[in-house]
Amino acid sequence: MRPDNLANLLTRLRDGEISVEEATDALKTLPFETLGDATIDRHRELRQGFPEVVYCEGKTDEQAADVICKLAEEGDALGSRASRRTFDIVRETRPDAVYHARARVVAVPCKERTRPIDESKYILVVAAGASDLPVAEEAAVIARYMGNRVETAYDVGVAGLHRLLSRVELLRGANVVVVVAGMDGALPSVVGGLVERPVVAVPTSVGYGAAFGGLAPLLTMLNSCAPGVAVVNIDNGFGAAAIASRINHL
Repeated sequence: MRPDNLANLLTRLRDGEISVEEATDALKTLPFETLGDATIDRHRELRQGFPEVVYCEGKTDEQAADVICKLAEEGDALGSRASRRTFDIVRETRPDAVYHARARVVAVPCKERTRPIDESKYILVVAAGASDLPVAEEAAVIARYMGNRVETAYDVGVAGLHRLLSRVELLRGANVVVVVAGMDGALPSVVGGLVERPVVAVPTSVGYGAAFGGLAPLLTMLNSCAPGVAVVNIDNGFGAAAIASRINHL
């Protein structure tokens, strides 16, 4: 339940427009609602400021689409790691759904609400190489839906350091920097040495055998010598977006 929906319900109860019984019925699904094998957390936006985001990988397309559509009844609904098939099913119920193919994100924007964005501060998403873009785009897309101005700087890895240095002004103007890198995972340390803002490092599973599916860049980032670098899990663009958004909204 959205905060404005709850406030409207309580106002109607106070003004005598609905009965206590009607208000009670409306509140029955406030904390959570069971939908087949899934239990929807309807209380999350009240607690955390943003609704539950559906992790679609591992679910059937039908399961994921059902949960997304149910959440969309009250406002914004997002699905991460979503297939195009999941999107097609969602769109049968919600023609306003949008699919961000590279990010693998399904979004049902809420037309009744616009989330105010402070244009004076932004999250910058930096990607080392083009192979890192699916994870970087997941972070960028999710952060935008969470109500942030987002800028990007892609394919600026340490193999061509001049590419990153040409973006120093953009780097230093950011309120938070999300840095996505695979291979050697060195880019967050370089960025961390250039800026005074928090850096959220995201290791990706991009790389040859000794990258161990992202473990090598993860360890590099955890051992960063640059202060102010925090690390999320391998390929976790969503997690990076969530923490960057919370920092940006402080």
